[in-house]
Amino acid sequence: MRALPRSRPLRLLLGLVLVLAAAVSASNGYVLARGSGGTDDVAAVRPAQTAIVLGALVNPDGRMSGMLQDRVDRALQLWRAGKVHRILVSGDHLRWGYDEPTTMRRALQKAGVPGSAIFTDHAGVDTRATMVRAREVFGVRDAVVVTQGFHMARSLYLARAAGISAQGVTSDLHRYGRQGQKSDVREVLARTKSVAAQVLGQHVLLGPSHPIAGDGRLSWGPPGPPGPARSAGPAGVTTPAP
Repeated sequence: MRALPRSRPLRLLLGLVLVLAAAVSASNGYVLARGSGGTDDVAAVRPAQTAIVLGALVNPDGRMSGMLQDRVDRALQLWRAGKVHRILVSGDHLRWGYDEPTTMRRALQKAGVPGSAIFTDHAGVDTRATMVRAREVFGVRDAVVVTQGFHMARSLYLARAAGISAQGVTSDLHRYGRQGQKSDVREVLARTKSVAAQVLGQHVLLGPSHPIAGDGRLSWGPPGPPGPARSAGPAGVTTPAP
């Protein structure tokens, strides 16, 4: 029996799926190749000007999520090992009641890092924005990127695309369960989105410069409104000094 001919809409749909699959595969391969160089060994990190700590979820009670806590802990290890002279914490703070960078900064201060060495980027709404702003606003030229392994290749790719000489140290200090599995899956599409944003030159909000060689406290910005803030009580840094 002769097979029924496929309809034109079905062929078009199949073609579109194949093109999208090829684009996702190609962009992931490109990011993984361009974003190589992460390590999980602090001792293996070359001394650098700055640690760039990428933001993640802050819980409603002001405590850092497990992933964010581990990033801050790893940055503290770099600082205590003398691997970096400055720490740039970057994350989402587009709403007064939600403040990733201040939460990270307070935790690092509580652990003994002087405020003058901690810079806060309050407009690091995504990884590309963080890296472009690190280069253009803060003048970072040489950095150690701190994030989880699933996120590292994309972070290094975007840092290098922004003109930063970047190496990476992973912060997978715990297991993240289903959240970690979801992050692995989402990262496949996030890499594709990052390549597209880079190719299209997606706009990044900049602003006044805060040279990384200066006093980090000048980058902290104004205090929030009266009343308890979501970031008012960050968890303390618990990782012992190396």
